[in-house]
Amino acid sequence: MKQSEYKKLAEFGQTLLSKELLEEGLAYISVNAKEMTHSDRCSIFIYEKKNDVLWSMHADGVEKIRVPYDMGIVGKTIELQKPVIDNEPYDSSYFMSDIDMQTGYYTQNILTAPIFNSKQKTIGVIELLNKKSGFNKKDMQFLVFLAHYVSSYLEMMLDE
Repeated sequence: MKQSEYKKLAEFGQTLLSKELLEEGLAYISVNAKEMTHSDRCSIFIYEKKNDVLWSMHADGVEKIRVPYDMGIVGKTIELQKPVIDNEPYDSSYFMSDIDMQTGYYTQNILTAPIFNSKQKTIGVIELLNKKSGFNKKDMQFLVFLAHYVSSYLEMMLDE
């Protein structure tokens, strides 16, 4: 990362900490993640352990999404505890194309990264969709860094 990118990320962190409502913070993370990666959409899925579901309060253009924690590319991310790049999601057995059908949105490529709390337990997944050139290793490294960066805020807001 360039020095200007680190400066922008530090400013992002300061502003994020000023967001007192989880919904505001999630929206702020999403807007900035899309901008920094040149992606079309971003969702932050929160893992609700007691019901074994992932839910996204902020998914661009979509109402709240709830999926079983072990389904979809986000479920695969939880299972592997690692980021996932899929530049051909319709060829993946994990991809939940029914969400595209429900929303009318066409997913061309996906990048996800797990979000861990301070005890190294998964508390969520950050997901980016549709980068024109497709996602690559550099994008993955950035998203992992961003997931670590926002994890403290999410852990504090979720009171886990």
